[in-house]
Amino acid sequence: MVERTLLIIKPDGVRRGLIGEILRRIEAKGLRITKLKMLKLSRECAEQLYDIHRGKPFFEGLISFMTSGPIVAAVIEGDDAVNVVRLLVGPTDGRKAPPGTIRGDYALSIRENVVHAADSPERAEYEISVVFDIKCSVEE
Repeated sequence: MVERTLLIIKPDGVRRGLIGEILRRIEAKGLRITKLKMLKLSRECAEQLYDIHRGKPFFEGLISFMTSGPIVAAVIEGDDAVNVVRLLVGPTDGRKAPPGTIRGDYALSIRENVVHAADSPERAEYEISVVFDIKCSVEE
């Protein structure tokens, strides 16, 4: 079943020059990038994106990190795109992610784990609407 999902290259991935490598892996897997943009998330947008973590001890640090520099957001399409992208990305904690996954190869910590990927088709559609909203970015 063809699905859409959201992949975000986080500020650490952008700073470290991993954009091309990450997008190459997505395309090499046969997935299509149908939308792509670089932006600096506003605090409001970051809070909407991570609303499911509001109230958790790491929420404030996550929001600060995600608004600390530019990100690259991509809408990815393909068969079972949500699951395929999550397998390519690997577990959230990069220290536990297997080699060969994006996080296994590039993550430096649980927060600086290079990428964000939606975890369900429903969440993907919500996150795409948040990130691709014209009011989502702030001017540098």
